[in-house]
Amino acid sequence: MKTPNDRTSQASQQDELVDFLRQLPKAELHVHIEGTLEPELMFTLAERNGVSLPYRNVAELRAAYDFQDLGSFLELYYAGAQVLITKQDFYDMTWAYLQRAHEDGIVHTEIMFDPQTHTRRGIALETVFAGIADALRDAHRRWGLSSRMILSFLRDLSEQDAFITLNKALPLRQEYGDLWTAIGLDSAELGNLPEKFVHVFAQCAHLGFRLVAHAGEEGPAEYVHNALDVLHVERIDHGVRSEEDPALLHRIIDNRIPMTVCPLSNIRLGVFPSMADHSVVRLLRRGATVTLNSDDPAYFGGYLVDNFLACVTELGLTRDECRQLARNSIQASFLPDDAKQALLSAQTAEQAYQHNTVL
Repeated sequence: MKTPNDRTSQASQQDELVDFLRQLPKAELHVHIEGTLEPELMFTLAERNGVSLPYRNVAELRAAYDFQDLGSFLELYYAGAQVLITKQDFYDMTWAYLQRAHEDGIVHTEIMFDPQTHTRRGIALETVFAGIADALRDAHRRWGLSSRMILSFLRDLSEQDAFITLNKALPLRQEYGDLWTAIGLDSAELGNLPEKFVHVFAQCAHLGFRLVAHAGEEGPAEYVHNALDVLHVERIDHGVRSEEDPALLHRIIDNRIPMTVCPLSNIRLGVFPSMADHSVVRLLRRGATVTLNSDDPAYFGGYLVDNFLACVTELGLTRDECRQLARNSIQASFLPDDAKQALLSAQTAEQAYQHNTVL
């Protein structure tokens, strides 16, 4: 039976662990900004904009977060996005995430945003860009937190729709070119193969955008192959099912192809039956360039430090391995080399005063 002193000691150890993780300079490379919309802010924006939600209060909304799979999650995700109407709405949502990111020790973030979710509701693309970008620039001025924007196409829509979105966005590139540097592919994976978007991705590559795509989450390892060989992406979002194909995994390891893994998301969506079954630490120990990320933290109950904590407590992640994941996140980012080196130097400084022990 645990005594009060035992519980106090455990709480102290947990606090020290959280402090260590928050002090560790790191990047987040896989977060959907619409997925950071917390229920409290959702209700605030709904009231501001006169939008009626099918929930009476925050508690009832949180109770609805009982997802069966990616499809049932996306239904709620898109319903929540209905409250985002004005530039201020997009700013407030993004700023709330950035405040949490700063608290978690994130020094660089590359956020995904889904224009089609909003333009098909009649929201101007300029409104989406302006609200998100203003918050990102304010965070850089206030905390030095750097960022990039990844415009992501919805894979359950057509490639033609993706081209329409790209063509509408391109006139904004000059104004937001310091932030908008990459193109992604997200939403329902099954039945929406990467090669469905081969032409629009080729156009984006020709235009000089960096390329990423979701693959190997609910879809098989073959989707990862095709994202690499057909879409020619530089980074795989999720990618955990690559482990099912030994030759593919060797290629990913040998070529240091980054995978932006989201453990808590994977558990909530049933990609793995439990955290104890998750592959992320196993992949790291095999030499894969994996990073930890929060995906849609408002819906999955965990921001970046929460994902680190889960891997420490459930998978035996060590202090050294936490540092390696943080290094991976910066090295896999789309920052220029000199900016990467500056952040890696900050990690080295942190390591100088932290003990190199197993958590």
